[in-house]
Amino acid sequence: MAKWVCRFGGGKAEGRAADSALLGGKGANLAEMASLGLPVPPGLTIVTDVCTWYYANGRSLPEELRTQVLEGITAMEAETGRTFGGATHPLLLSVRSGARASMPGMMDTVLNLGLNDETVQALGHDAGDARFAWDTYRRFIQMYADVVLGVDHEIFEEILEDEKAQCGHEYDTEMSAVEWQHVVSLYKQVIEEEFGETFPQDPHEQLWKAIGAVFASWMNPRAVTFRTLHNIPAEWGTAVSVQAMVFGNLGSTSATGVAFTRNPSTGEKALYGEFLVNAQGEDVVAGIRTPQSITEEGRIATGGEKPSMEKLMPEAFAEFKTVCNSLEAHFRDMQDIEFTVERGKLFMLQTRNGKRTTRAAMKIAVDMVDEGLITHEDAICRIEPPSLDQLLHPTIDPKVQRRVIGAGLPASPGAASGAIVFTSEEAIAAEAEGRKVILVRTETSPEDIHGMHAAEGILTTRGGMTSHAAVVARGMGIPCVVGAGSIRVDLRNETLMGVGGVLLKRGDIITLDGSSGQVLAGTVQMIQPELSGDFGRLMEWADQCRRMSVRTNADTPQDARAARAFGAEGIGLCRTEHMFFEGERIHVMREMILAEDEGGRRAALDKLLPMQRSDFFELFSIMSGLPVTIRLLDPPLHEFLPKTDAEIADVAEAMGMEPGFLARRIDAIHEFNPMMGHRGCRLAISYPEIAEMQARAIFEAAVAAAAETGAPVALEIMVPLVGLRAELDYVKGVIDCVAAAVAKETGNATTYLAGTMIELPRAALRAHVIAETAEFFSFGTNDLTQTTFGISRDDAATFIPTYQRKGIIEHDPFVSLDFEGVGELIQLAAERGRRTRNDLKLGICGEHGGDPASISFCEDAGLDYVSCSPFRVPIARLAAAQATIRMRNSA
Repeated sequence: MAKWVCRFGGGKAEGRAADSALLGGKGANLAEMASLGLPVPPGLTIVTDVCTWYYANGRSLPEELRTQVLEGITAMEAETGRTFGGATHPLLLSVRSGARASMPGMMDTVLNLGLNDETVQALGHDAGDARFAWDTYRRFIQMYADVVLGVDHEIFEEILEDEKAQCGHEYDTEMSAVEWQHVVSLYKQVIEEEFGETFPQDPHEQLWKAIGAVFASWMNPRAVTFRTLHNIPAEWGTAVSVQAMVFGNLGSTSATGVAFTRNPSTGEKALYGEFLVNAQGEDVVAGIRTPQSITEEGRIATGGEKPSMEKLMPEAFAEFKTVCNSLEAHFRDMQDIEFTVERGKLFMLQTRNGKRTTRAAMKIAVDMVDEGLITHEDAICRIEPPSLDQLLHPTIDPKVQRRVIGAGLPASPGAASGAIVFTSEEAIAAEAEGRKVILVRTETSPEDIHGMHAAEGILTTRGGMTSHAAVVARGMGIPCVVGAGSIRVDLRNETLMGVGGVLLKRGDIITLDGSSGQVLAGTVQMIQPELSGDFGRLMEWADQCRRMSVRTNADTPQDARAARAFGAEGIGLCRTEHMFFEGERIHVMREMILAEDEGGRRAALDKLLPMQRSDFFELFSIMSGLPVTIRLLDPPLHEFLPKTDAEIADVAEAMGMEPGFLARRIDAIHEFNPMMGHRGCRLAISYPEIAEMQARAIFEAAVAAAAETGAPVALEIMVPLVGLRAELDYVKGVIDCVAAAVAKETGNATTYLAGTMIELPRAALRAHVIAETAEFFSFGTNDLTQTTFGISRDDAATFIPTYQRKGIIEHDPFVSLDFEGVGELIQLAAERGRRTRNDLKLGICGEHGGDPASISFCEDAGLDYVSCSPFRVPIARLAAAQATIRMRNSA
């Protein structure tokens, strides 16, 4: 019989932290904590294989699972001295999801399971507190009805708010036992009206339906969206942990909380978290009550008036602090911990590696190296390369005047400006239209995941530093301010009122400072952060570790300077055509294209020569001896020509032509499939004078830059769209002739490599022949993907998402390299090319050069460098280092 269940408790466990693929992250870490002898309530974990079975069998559970779960519950009963469904000393259960990758709030949970009209009386008798028992029962009914029965939880919230108002109470904790009993009766009445049945009284029926509902939540929309955003495979599935309940809502000596062993926003080495007295876990993250700081230092820092856990519960706090230190040392990483104190006794409910901002991740990784907890390689692998984008976000210029309209807690650092929207749907629509917005909510819920991702920043008027909005925003790298109680949001009238009576409406602009918690009116000046300190140290370790070099795709001096600042080691792709679109150049370019003979073309090219030479001189000077790869003209000529009638009329007037004549000339040049037409090396063969001009500009600039900087130019000239060796031979002949002529004229010869961009399947297949001429290959994966798939990347967005949603492809091949098809062509070309020329330099310069997964593939394929856009250079440096480490560890 298959083993579907693993137990934990009593200092023992079936499984450890390394078993997250089977037990999920939550179950694996519960097992680990139990094995360490920490105070973990006993329980069992239903393994992820059951999730796979559930979806493969019409959303049903295996029959033998029931027996194994009941055996586990019997063990829980023996350890706790309580009975599941018992009329005395009842055992209540939590049923919680737990995927191998953390997905906070994305799936469902049911707490206090096992309560009914009989066991609620027994629970109150045991606790000596009827109010606690009825409060717990109403919590269970509301959660079970939402998760299992599908009754909207807002209905229950409205009932509760009405009852509190009628009783004259502000907080839930002020409700009496009799008042809670009345609320329970109203809840049950709603379920009968909405669901058509009475609330289930059989604890075993409750349990099986709850387990099924938690497995079903693996495929709910918010979980699917989260997995898509974080590249979590659907086939992983989730585990389900069933655990004995402990109660933080048992009066003033009980509490529940969430803590991080280090500050998740800054990385500071200090216990950081919040708790609530007389509460259950959902109260902390839901923002229903304002939580209190765990430490006295934290209370002072946030200006909290209520006492910290350190002052209020010194014995439980001391034990908790000791446990936190041992867990961090054991896992060698910052921990995110959930705990409950039941009448003074501490219980640990969960630990996991905590989500943190990238800046905090940098500091924690570097500090842990200094503390001797981890190695340099561990530190490098702790940072997700795409998350480095967070460090490139702007911050508010300290010199600007701030018009503060409110303040809250600084939940996720960075700054953002945008128009106010009040719903996730509005945020999604705005993103589609290219508008930047700030999502303003009273509080967010997991259903808001789409809108949060679409927004530039998030503002909530309720919630703490561990609320849903705070945790999700930090993980996304989105600036976020929570708990801004001084701001009033009127969702009905779509207005926001700040301090001093400032009234803003939907569409008005605000700015969030996620580092200070301030909310500002209007747009303010921002600055880019400096990439030094912990970032500098980590990147230095990465540079020492990686094998591949990292270049940049740069066409302008601005791009080149930015890339150098980010650590680029040269230019892997300079697209010369981009230089022709600026200012007066486009007119000269059009003059060249529309010329009726070679003489006319050469006259126009003579005007372009000094412009190109100046551009190349600046790039060579900025790179100062680093390699620079310049690609000859690539796009079809029609791209430079006017398209609309109005544009044609303007150009005709400027060139002294009749508009009709110009329109006919443009029509003659037009191609039906220009991306596969007269472009790349085909232009240089048809019009060698274009290649001659570009080569002369390159070599003359190289001579001048070498004289100016004192550093010889490491020049590489790339011929695009080669499919035949004869094409490369012809164009290389033009380049070599010009090089010789410039050397004779200036008395200075420039050393250079001539190579090609591999962007056609034929070039990959004939790489061994092309390498007889080419001295380097640069894989142009944008076009290689287009020509391999037969898909235009400009049109792919209309159907690629459908392919992903239907499971036909996992990733967009224009975002992350198609390893099996395009990747095989790259590997084949690399192998065949080096068979002919063993010192053949290999690189990649498509957009995939900045994608971590694609960079890992390039390491496997033995490429010498990757080239990417300037702002992705740090990402590529880190990803290349991680790829080297992975290869070394797998050898």
